[in-house]
Amino acid sequence: MPAWPPRSVRLTPGKRVLFLTKDLERIKEQLYGGLDLRMQDLRVEELLDDINTDVMTPAWVCFNHRPADIALNAYAGLMHNGQRVFRERALLDGNFEVIVSGQRKGTGSSRETAPQAERWCGIRIVIAASFAPIHERNNINLGQLMGDHAVLLRLQRGESIPLEEFTRRYDPVTRLILEAGGLFEFEKQLAAGRIRIPQPSTAPRPMTMTEKIIASKLVGPDGATRYVKPGDAVLARVDGGYSHEFTSAQVHEFLREEFGGAYTVQNPEKLAVFEDHLLYADGVQRMAPFAPRIQTLRDLQREFQRHTGVRDYSARDGVSPGICHQVAREEFVDPGDFIQATDSHTCMGGGSNALTYGVGATEYAALIHSGHTFVKVPESIRFELTGELDPGCTAKDVMLYILAEYARKELTLDRAMEFGGPGLRSLSMDERATLTNMATECTAKTGICEADGVTLAWLADRRPHLTRAQIRAKFVAPDPGARYDGGVHVVDLSRIRPMLAHPGDPDRGLPSDPTNGVAVDAIGDVPIDIAYGGSCTAGKFDDFDYYARVVQDAVDGGRKVAAGVRFYIQFGSLAVREYARRKGYLELFERAGVTVINPGCGACIGCGPGVSETPDQVTVSAINRNYQGRSGPGRLWLASPLTVAASAFEGRIVAYRPGMFARIPEHTGAA
Repeated sequence: MPAWPPRSVRLTPGKRVLFLTKDLERIKEQLYGGLDLRMQDLRVEELLDDINTDVMTPAWVCFNHRPADIALNAYAGLMHNGQRVFRERALLDGNFEVIVSGQRKGTGSSRETAPQAERWCGIRIVIAASFAPIHERNNINLGQLMGDHAVLLRLQRGESIPLEEFTRRYDPVTRLILEAGGLFEFEKQLAAGRIRIPQPSTAPRPMTMTEKIIASKLVGPDGATRYVKPGDAVLARVDGGYSHEFTSAQVHEFLREEFGGAYTVQNPEKLAVFEDHLLYADGVQRMAPFAPRIQTLRDLQREFQRHTGVRDYSARDGVSPGICHQVAREEFVDPGDFIQATDSHTCMGGGSNALTYGVGATEYAALIHSGHTFVKVPESIRFELTGELDPGCTAKDVMLYILAEYARKELTLDRAMEFGGPGLRSLSMDERATLTNMATECTAKTGICEADGVTLAWLADRRPHLTRAQIRAKFVAPDPGARYDGGVHVVDLSRIRPMLAHPGDPDRGLPSDPTNGVAVDAIGDVPIDIAYGGSCTAGKFDDFDYYARVVQDAVDGGRKVAAGVRFYIQFGSLAVREYARRKGYLELFERAGVTVINPGCGACIGCGPGVSETPDQVTVSAINRNYQGRSGPGRLWLASPLTVAASAFEGRIVAYRPGMFARIPEHTGAA
């Protein structure tokens, strides 16, 4: 195979271009009928937007850890009339080298299996109007070239395009990675001294929290600048990170392949592996055929942990210590840290005033081996919170509002979302974690909250080896006069009302998306079959207080979970389970007819109780994303813990109002 990438790029004679059109029948005609399309005959508006990574490689495809096996079922999640558009081997056998879509290619999960599936099916050029940030980075790390539709027009006319036209829009370091053919080859050339990283020369300037953390981690000569600005391309030291059984196997395999069987990692005491994503997969009927592959992933993760000596959060007697993001913030994510992990909801750690975001398996493997990673300093957008939330609202409603009002307009795209202001002080640490957790749903780079007395008290209870003064010394605050390229936006918490994200229409090529926000009061009568509370977004301490508040009101009013509805609540960690036990919530939930589940990701990733079983089932869920098929084949609405719990007792989607379940006194009347 010729070296990749070539200095001059042109289409290979005999190879094909696949257009992912909103008319799914036209995709089938290209895959199975020999139809060849040309960009000049299509409008960009005819191409699929928001193709998410769950569509490209659904969870069950990720049970394979070898890219060649993953490629067999590329795009297995794209459905039409209940059937797969891409049958097994469809992309692999199609002889395609270019794939084309519309806006925001690769939204959703950080799973690198999505671009891997394309690459290992022969795709080397990916065309889209725009790319989700993590997905774009994964493509870069794999050496995939990306371009827009104008580039494709030229290629299909037979033009040979210089490589620099694909790379010049990037910073100098990203150009080096692409020109090397991917991240691993770049790291080898860097270690051998064959390439040099340009040092930033940014003059002293006020910085945002994200910029200040990156500046404090710069890798470079002593005395070099310690200031950065958006767009600067730098190498930064990483403090810690983690992977889970969906990704650890690939990390282990990649490191062995690239650096040999005796490879080492940096700072293992602040790295970890978690068994949380697939813990309950064995109990899901449709996952039964994949049991051997899942066990292989578990075995390889344990092998990786023994080899590296990283923190071990494996399940014991079938019970997980908890979801990686929740346990990490409880135990080792500190203010000012730079944390990377192989999951898009890593940004949840930003609630603790840390810089945290998800990366693919290739990038994670490289950074834990070297101790540093490439960073292009992101722009920031600030949300100044004022007021206090209504008793029927939570931080989940805030984020569904921000998704609908700001993310839909792409104001948050690839930016660091900074949360501050007097309203933030009214939110607990768990609620702040919800804000930053869902930054990835905004297609943002990450989210980060200012630190204050609430931060200090919460961490002091969980970091016995640190004094309060030591914790406070880690706090990072924005500088006065810091620049926010995305603007400063005031969100009055008192004006937030209970929100939902409604399901999309996958049969018309319209994927579900949390930006499909709508007020609960605006949807009319929507009966439900399943109510699910849990996941990293909604399995925290405060979330259980919310569930318990509603359940207690319902029990006091003589109510139980509505007939025909299954209500599941799943713990985010063992610490949360113990908290619920001490508070008496377990007995309360049992009296009300709630099914309680030990810690794990569960239904959020389609691997546990709470997953829908038929397309006609309706779920209201407190998880973070509702892509078609992610949590079963049914229709899934996103909501806050309060709305989910209230809906479980009403049998339809309703907002929670204190006292809504109060008994109505019987009218005795006069004799």
